[in-house]
Amino acid sequence: MPSSQNTEAASQTTEAEGLPLPRRIWAIIAVSFGTALFMIDGTIANVALPTIADDLGIGEGAVVSVVTLYQLVLVMCLLPFGGLGEQFGLRRVYQAGQAVFALASAATFLVDSFAMLLVVRGFQALGAAMALSVATAMLRFIYPARALGGGLGINSVVAASSAALAPTLGGFLVEHFDWRWVFVAPVPFALLSLAIGRALPHPEMAGGRYDWKGGLWSAATFGALIGGLDIAIHGSVALGVPLAVLGLVSGLFFVRSQGARARPIFPVDLLRRRTIGLATIAGIFAFMASAAMLVLLPFRLQRGMGYSPDEVGLLILPFPLTMLVVSPTAGWLSDRVKSSILGMIGMCFAATGMILLMLVANDAPAWDFAWRLSVTAIGFGLFYSPNSRMIFHSAPMDRTAAASSMIATNRLLGQTMGASLVGIILAAGLGLGAAPLLIAAGLAAAAGLLTLLRYTTD
Repeated sequence: MPSSQNTEAASQTTEAEGLPLPRRIWAIIAVSFGTALFMIDGTIANVALPTIADDLGIGEGAVVSVVTLYQLVLVMCLLPFGGLGEQFGLRRVYQAGQAVFALASAATFLVDSFAMLLVVRGFQALGAAMALSVATAMLRFIYPARALGGGLGINSVVAASSAALAPTLGGFLVEHFDWRWVFVAPVPFALLSLAIGRALPHPEMAGGRYDWKGGLWSAATFGALIGGLDIAIHGSVALGVPLAVLGLVSGLFFVRSQGARARPIFPVDLLRRRTIGLATIAGIFAFMASAAMLVLLPFRLQRGMGYSPDEVGLLILPFPLTMLVVSPTAGWLSDRVKSSILGMIGMCFAATGMILLMLVANDAPAWDFAWRLSVTAIGFGLFYSPNSRMIFHSAPMDRTAAASSMIATNRLLGQTMGASLVGIILAAGLGLGAAPLLIAAGLAAAAGLLTLLRYTTD
């Protein structure tokens, strides 16, 4: 690996077309470990919630805060840390995030109260936000431009396989060890990534001063908006709705204030580009659709179709398994075919698959459900990597970190909004009917339509 400043500077001149071999291989491995780390950590805690509630003596409603707090801190911090990555270096912010995460995870062994667990979980999310805000950006400097779509596809495979592994790993740890091990289990991935992190790209940093005021304003705005919605759905409407409205008003003023900046924390400059703006909104709709479907399906399968919890896990498995095959293929194709074409085809598959799932009979055999879910997964797999590649391809090189944090924020925002939508539907008593999947199919269709609108400029 290059060690001197001259070698480092020389390698940076080729980063627009990818890192030289073998450094590129080491960098891919480092990012893959980081991706696996945060995908596992994002979902592994779910299976431990009942055990945590019993051990710490808290209610089932309160223990969900372990998950919602993590998501809230992520969505608050991704954009500010993306700007920090541009200012101080992608590699520095990425490695610092993994170090913060590892230290917070180690502190889990000291947890003896629910309040302390929430503090530790908040620091885990802070470290994850630092790394995730720039993780995808580094792919643009690791891979040659002609292979960026394939690189995004490989990263999607790592993400999908890690997400599929998380529930099984979490269940095993809770069954055989103390629940605190659930939060420590992903740490080896962080340590391995840190150990080989010098291979990661370190492009030239932006000049000027970091907009600390804008970063804090962005975090507060997203915190009020998303936190208010969550409180309104799961807690107090009287408190949540005003908080969400305050976040919305703050957001309008914040976006307006960012418009005149050369490197805005909220990437107004990127969203003004027609292709990026349409792809961003389409991405939010697509993530809302997939999240709404995946949150709903356990209720439909368990309560509507009579399957046990362990059977539900197996029935949903075709979704990540299909994504494992489709995502790298879609990434490879996006280097050769317009992303708008792949996205439109994908959303047609996704909408069709969810309508087919809506029509499946409650007494249908498992295979009849599984193939419909695979059709849906094909659609989302064809959409995600090409859509991300298009955003990167359209963004200037010096705004790659902003594009990366924006993509990560869109994903998390869409997933959070999709889960909240299901919460509203369940509260209305419509969870087992046709409405949820029909709404999710409509969101996928909207994503496809937005993708069609950018066909001529793709």
